[in-house]
Amino acid sequence: MQKKKKRLMGKKSRAAGARFELKVRNALESEGWIVDKWSNNVDLDEKKLIKARRKYNPFKRVLGIGTGFPDFIVFRQKGKNYEIVGIEVKTGGNLDKVEKEKCRWYLDNKIFSKIKIAKPERAGRRINVQYIDFGKKYKK
Repeated sequence: MQKKKKRLMGKKSRAAGARFELKVRNALESEGWIVDKWSNNVDLDEKKLIKARRKYNPFKRVLGIGTGFPDFIVFRQKGKNYEIVGIEVKTGGNLDKVEKEKCRWYLDNKIFSKIKIAKPERAGRRINVQYIDFGKKYKK
């Protein structure tokens, strides 16, 4: 019985995360950003950018396509240049150790000018998107 509850909880959590990710994407587009799914990842052993592998579940026959880190790449024109920002969507708002290392690698190698963490913020019954700057939250 406990296993069934855990499975249901995971299913609801994944669905809520996907809904919030869509909400973040729509919010960014309404703010004038051009948004795309980031399909690359960082191999921390080799210290290089690699193409993200698809997640495969043989029992469901489903391929998870958007498995890159961070979730989105957003950009918009700023004068004659473009501002390029990585957005990682987290319902808890916290990154684990490996994700922090990947963010530092992206910033050190100047792939992104900033990385922001999108987390939900409750305002009564309404959920708003709050953006936290990685550089300010996780200083070295």
